[in-house]
Amino acid sequence: MHAFPRVLFDEAHSESWTIRREVAEAISPAHPDDNSYARAAGLLRHLGHTVTAHTEGPLDAGTLQEQDLLVIAHPSGERWERTTGQGSPVFAPAELDAVEAFVAGGGGLVVLAEEEQDKYGNNLADLLARFGVSVEHTTVRDPRHAHRGVATWVLADPATSDGLLAGVRTACFYRSGVLTARDSATVLFTTSPDAAPASAPLAVSLRYGQGRVVVFADSDLFGDDSIEDHDHLRLWGNVTTWAARMPGRKPAVEQAGPAAVTQAGADLKAEPWTAPVTEPKAALFGELKAMVEELRPMQAKDGSVPEGKARGKELVAAIAAKVGELSLSFPQDAAYLQAVQDDLAAWSRQDLGVPDFLDSLNLFHPDTQRVDGLEHLVLFPMYTQNGNPGRNLEAVWIRTIWPGWLAALESGGYDNPMFVPIAFEDFTSGYDTHSAVLFPETVAVRQTPERFTWGGIFADREAARFRRVSKAATETLRLELPPDAARLLESQRLAEDTFVLWDLVHDRTHSHGDLPFDPFMIKQRMPYWLYSLEELRCDLTAFGEAVKLEREGVPYARYVQHAILFDRLFRFPITGARVRNYDGLGGQLLFAYLHRNDIVRWTDNRLSIDWDRVADGVADLRGEVEKLYRDSIDRSKLAHWLAAHELVGAYVEPHPASVWARGVQALPEEQKAKVDAVLPDEFPLSMFYEALRRKLTDVVESTKGIRA
Repeated sequence: MHAFPRVLFDEAHSESWTIRREVAEAISPAHPDDNSYARAAGLLRHLGHTVTAHTEGPLDAGTLQEQDLLVIAHPSGERWERTTGQGSPVFAPAELDAVEAFVAGGGGLVVLAEEEQDKYGNNLADLLARFGVSVEHTTVRDPRHAHRGVATWVLADPATSDGLLAGVRTACFYRSGVLTARDSATVLFTTSPDAAPASAPLAVSLRYGQGRVVVFADSDLFGDDSIEDHDHLRLWGNVTTWAARMPGRKPAVEQAGPAAVTQAGADLKAEPWTAPVTEPKAALFGELKAMVEELRPMQAKDGSVPEGKARGKELVAAIAAKVGELSLSFPQDAAYLQAVQDDLAAWSRQDLGVPDFLDSLNLFHPDTQRVDGLEHLVLFPMYTQNGNPGRNLEAVWIRTIWPGWLAALESGGYDNPMFVPIAFEDFTSGYDTHSAVLFPETVAVRQTPERFTWGGIFADREAARFRRVSKAATETLRLELPPDAARLLESQRLAEDTFVLWDLVHDRTHSHGDLPFDPFMIKQRMPYWLYSLEELRCDLTAFGEAVKLEREGVPYARYVQHAILFDRLFRFPITGARVRNYDGLGGQLLFAYLHRNDIVRWTDNRLSIDWDRVADGVADLRGEVEKLYRDSIDRSKLAHWLAAHELVGAYVEPHPASVWARGVQALPEEQKAKVDAVLPDEFPLSMFYEALRRKLTDVVESTKGIRA
């Protein structure tokens, strides 16, 4: 299942609208906008959808089976409208059956009807009756709520707060009929009480079986000459995203082989390959995993094996042999895997003391092999961040995530040569934790390399835990989601691709901008809110870049905005201990800032978000953080720390016992004592987050060791 919907416009039943501009120009040379949905199709492509036209033949199961959404836009006899001229406006009984089965099985349907519906010679009434909807043969008039003073151009306001209408405040229905629908349908727009007919539905949405249907009583509002009126563009994007089939889980990824690797991942068009024929990798890795799991409990925190050395050496020898067998399935890593075997043998000869895998680490370079789907076998004694603190032996089977669109972005302005997005195929128990990174600095070595050249982030785990926690949070808080946000929470594939884009931009931001000499001051102890602001700065920057990329037509970019917002607001503040929880504090700050500015609201035990103002709110907070950084270049360290505390404290209330909140005069003289004066929970959770954490503790804990 791919990330974005496949949309099929029916143009084989004498429709009045076409997504092919050249056809519209042939139908109506004087004014092709009257028959063109080319801009509507263009918007969908901008959103990442695949859009095609069905131009001949019946609508049957074969035609629909690869589609996620079917659009039927006003079929008509030639007497009443200029049309595509293809086929009859009447759908055969078998076609009606096929469309109904398509929707019941999970597909989406958008139907655009018209005023005086009965005269057009189509049988949309028969189709819509299957879903409990009918179109009244009338033309709405409403002089008091008219667009440009035309009584039949009716201005309608949303009739629901449903997330389907997120960002939509008004729409114009041009020469519209009205609808009736079953009680379970959601009315999206109605005529006003002053209209004739009064307070009647103009658009409805409903669920049918596993699928979704949206019906409009007018087709003009998305035509080329109308789609930019009012909030029609947003409405069209919302409706099609909501109605389209919800995506399933990500299918198996094809391998990419040594021929592609020889160009060090530079070839963005590398072809997938078939792995060499060996004993199934899964079985071999399972055997390796069992050996490693037997050895791990025998290891001390530094990785040595203080007792049971005889059995330990037997296991190390067996592990080395199994790595040799598996190396046939990973030919691109032959030199590295041979070095692993050599390091294992050297460790055994040194009586299983503190392990040293520097030689093999120096030969492992996934950063030079960024090819989508390429797999690696990784075996090191190492600790796992947010996981196991000891340097136990770990075996991890990983897959690279490097789609062509991401490679093009990275090479075209978002350069980040150390960034390696990866996914789990299998792992030993050090990763049966909250850890979602693979970093070379965690490996046991005799000396630290001069520089590290890569860092791996498990986008599949990040995406899976994001989806689980965000789903639970939005349900608990009763937040109405825009259709694209709801789709993100449903699709692991979409979420993974979203996270690799987010991580790409976030990671590179640490070294970009007006920064202190070292924004992390890695070799220094400093108050944890400085780390919090640095991580938040990178996420706010990634959000802003995503807004820009969305305008430029990168479809994943709008999902990055939702991912940053939800992870920061819902997961980060309630995850982990409260001792110097800098990621949690960043989320608290973002929530408090948006809440203070009435962009996020908690009213009647329900969370609501003004989606149209989120981007501006994030940009404003980013501006405050960037000003702090820019000013810090000319400040002393202590002045910067105090200014940062003041910025955070302006929105997140410090602990009542905070020494830092009382100002410089309350701080001790000695530098170390100043840092020691920071309370473990300097900025406690608000009552909102305390309540949310109690409700979601089990959900957050369930993400430990989560697999996509």
